[in-house]
Amino acid sequence: MNLEHFPAARFIKEIGRGVKGARAMSRDDAHELYAAMLDGRVSDLEMGAIVMAMRIKGESPDELEGFLSAAEASFPLLPAPRGDLAPVLVPSYNGSRKLPNLTPLLAALLARRGAPVLVHGVTADPGRVTTFEIMAAMGLDASDDAASVLEAWAEGRPAFMRIDVLAPKLARLLALRSVLGVRNSTHTLVKILQPFDGPALRLVSYTHPEYLETLGEFFVRPYAAARGDAFLMRGTEGETVANPNRGQQIDWFRQGARTVLVERDPPTDEVARLPEGRDAASTAAWIARVLDGAEPVPSPIAQQVEQIVMAAQALGTVPGGPSPDL
Repeated sequence: MNLEHFPAARFIKEIGRGVKGARAMSRDDAHELYAAMLDGRVSDLEMGAIVMAMRIKGESPDELEGFLSAAEASFPLLPAPRGDLAPVLVPSYNGSRKLPNLTPLLAALLARRGAPVLVHGVTADPGRVTTFEIMAAMGLDASDDAASVLEAWAEGRPAFMRIDVLAPKLARLLALRSVLGVRNSTHTLVKILQPFDGPALRLVSYTHPEYLETLGEFFVRPYAAARGDAFLMRGTEGETVANPNRGQQIDWFRQGARTVLVERDPPTDEVARLPEGRDAASTAAWIARVLDGAEPVPSPIAQQVEQIVMAAQALGTVPGGPSPDL
């Protein structure tokens, strides 16, 4: 099917004037543009210009809201689970390069506490060990549809869904990185994505300090608040799991209000006991020992689990939250 070309020049003219001269789009304009990008109605030349312009300018809260509303309209939402705890979303799009990737440990500990956990992300990233690779080494198969997600939860397991299965159009825009060599706005959007048809708790990480301000403004808005709560913290190599050696500050966004839930730990010389290797097999084997009680859970991650369970319980009891089982 041939789709009508979307003329993007008027948008590029506004966002392509550099850091000082560029102007942010309105929410509606951002929605319109990103919807066209998702639908493949923007030419390759214009797409490259948009991606690079946004990379230089950075997204405003209005633009994030418009982009995200278009993104979440581009795929079927998953049914929110029934239970006392709201679903917990763990985006995983970075993996690890230096420290072992302990996102699968966080997900497994939350599932053990009864939380319906959905991890979504990429399967591979050159030079990094992904959550998908570690969960596969743990014997946790990826989910291909909503039914298999529910099956994982019924068995007390965290579910993993590849972004190309969850939101194929977003996956196509993520793949532009391999062509252009740089990340684009979609890498931010997948970290704040809320793919359920009811409220959920999003675990969101940032790497660059300016995103603490931008995402902080975004999550207090009515659109974001209506989709559930969020935890915002500096990522551990980009992952939304607490650094095992030093806990980060966590900001909790609940019903449009912002609270500093956890202060950053002071500097310490203590080092957590971690896997000797950071490869998927070594990390998976070490996580299994932690889950069996043979190795201790790093203290910052144990504290993170408690805070997430508390917030998921609170969100599960608010009007419009997940309904209890009948």
